[in-house]
Amino acid sequence: GGALSPEEELKATVLQLRETVLQQKETIGSQREAIRELTGKLSRCESADGKSDTGTWKKELGRGKDTMGDLPRDPAQVIDQLSRTMQTLKDRLESLEHQLRANVSYAALPNDLREMLQRRLGDLERQLLSKVAELEDEKSLLHNETSAHRHRTETALNALLERVSELEKGNSAFKSPDEFKVSLPLRTNYLYGKVKKTLPELYAFTVCLWLRSSASPGIGTPFSYAVPGQANEIVLIEWGNNPIELLINDKVAQLPLFISDGKWHHVCITWTTRDGMWEAFQDGEKLGTGENLAPWHPIKPGGVLILGQEQDTVGGRFDATQAFVGEMSQFNIWDRVLKAEDIMNIANCSTNMPGNIIPWVDNNVDVFGGATKWPVETCEERLLDL
Repeated sequence: GGALSPEEELKATVLQLRETVLQQKETIGSQREAIRELTGKLSRCESADGKSDTGTWKKELGRGKDTMGDLPRDPAQVIDQLSRTMQTLKDRLESLEHQLRANVSYAALPNDLREMLQRRLGDLERQLLSKVAELEDEKSLLHNETSAHRHRTETALNALLERVSELEKGNSAFKSPDEFKVSLPLRTNYLYGKVKKTLPELYAFTVCLWLRSSASPGIGTPFSYAVPGQANEIVLIEWGNNPIELLINDKVAQLPLFISDGKWHHVCITWTTRDGMWEAFQDGEKLGTGENLAPWHPIKPGGVLILGQEQDTVGGRFDATQAFVGEMSQFNIWDRVLKAEDIMNIANCSTNMPGNIIPWVDNNVDVFGGATKWPVETCEERLLDL
């Protein structure tokens, strides 16, 4: 047949070595048995008396198995013969031990086989690791490409979302359209804010706002509404050393409000044309009420609503001595008289209720002459300032 592979040759050699070892073990076993018999006979010879009859020697030796043939009659010769035989057996045993050691050295061949197999396994392992590394590189490249694509997609989506948010908020620069304040730091006749929307005809209203001022004498005019033929249609003013006044159709009511301490205060004014009833709230509490303030006079529509200045004509002719100095926020107008409970909830930050006629929205307020818009403190922060 064809030539055997190295593995098959090694296996055949190992089998031959195993057979040889087994045969040698059997030989050693038989030799050991002979040695034991001879040793027993030698012991009996040494213990016997030297003057004993040689026939007794033969009789004693004849009882066991005679493995050496006829023994000499002289005990000394018997002992010498046994000694030589034992030496011969010892030499043979040593020879067998050398052969066993040699066979054991030959039996190291399976270690060579194991080493060869380990080398092959090592080669396979290196190839496998190389392939795994290639796959990891491909996976990393794919992940990077996917991440880059995802990043581009997310960037585009974020840009679209920001654009949509800008459109929804009217391009507001603040987190929320109502989270801003108007700052009027100087008493001049050119710093003011203007509400873009105008008022419809009203038979009742509620005006609420947060304001902070420490100007003296008097904080000035937080807001004014003028219509053709009547510059003082609605005005809230603290001028000089006078108390805060509410003007409707140029009629005046003095309000028991005290807000010039430089802290944030929430102020609400309600009015109805029926009997000219009015109410004044500060920080959620009703501090005053009255009647006969322009009774049965409807608020005229189509006028101009100014923050921080008192109008002598529609939208103009401001007087610096009547200008508001400070900050204001959350200026809202409703077309009805709000309940005291609603006003309290607005003042203590438990509800957010934009005005249904004039809501406080960034894109509904323009500033002029150096007046500025800034992010406003949170309602809770304003409340702590009280």
